[in-house]
Amino acid sequence: MDTLRLKLVVGYDGTAYQGWQVQKVGTGIQEKLEQALARLFASHPRVHSSSRTDTGVHALGMVVHFDLPREQFRMTTRKLPLAINAWLPSDVRVLSAARAPNSFHARFDSTGKQYRYFVWNHASMNPLLRHTAWHVPRPLKFEAMRRAAACFEGRHDFRAFASNPGYSRENTVRTLWNCRLRKSGPLLTCIIEGDGFLYRMCRGMVGTLVQVGLGKFEPQAVRGMLAGKDRRLAGMTAPPHGLVLWRVFYRRRNHARRAV
Repeated sequence: MDTLRLKLVVGYDGTAYQGWQVQKVGTGIQEKLEQALARLFASHPRVHSSSRTDTGVHALGMVVHFDLPREQFRMTTRKLPLAINAWLPSDVRVLSAARAPNSFHARFDSTGKQYRYFVWNHASMNPLLRHTAWHVPRPLKFEAMRRAAACFEGRHDFRAFASNPGYSRENTVRTLWNCRLRKSGPLLTCIIEGDGFLYRMCRGMVGTLVQVGLGKFEPQAVRGMLAGKDRRLAGMTAPPHGLVLWRVFYRRRNHARRAV
């Protein structure tokens, strides 16, 4: 069968969902997207994602691909997001679409990801951010957090910052290219980029950084946590609703990696 491979960038507010994947109990974003595609294409295509997000986690850069018999695709890729979005709930949106080589795989061709975590550090919560930022009312020591964040950069075993996924992990070593903090008034943004992430790893890192900001840990303590490779040594796990899958990186053929 002559098929086309199509690539989508998907954004969603994960508040009402039990994560990305199709769920036995509850609803996943994948299910909503596949239902929308089934309204448009008789082959009921299955989507393959670049990543998985947990319950309550959001995305602006989830990349997925799906295959379609060529004769079923009777529109331009420019119109495809509009057609799919007409069948999606308002908290899930296809942001862009493109043709991809049949060899492309959204997950296995990815060279890394960028996550962003938002913290609202003020006595009163901003009501407009209540679903997308963690409210920390006590003052945080920003410079201490910034120094601690730098300790995460490089190649490390991140076992101390990840939760048990319920299955054995062959390798818990990951490389982070970037872990930095931005401050804009009460809003703190933690930007984390790396070649891969363990289960709840970003949330374990951010929870620890906030506890550094509260004075529970010294910034340099992060190095000892990494070396200890024990979840009990590190800080708390930040709540899911502040986390956003921001970008997925791919390598252009014969070019440097890029964000899709």
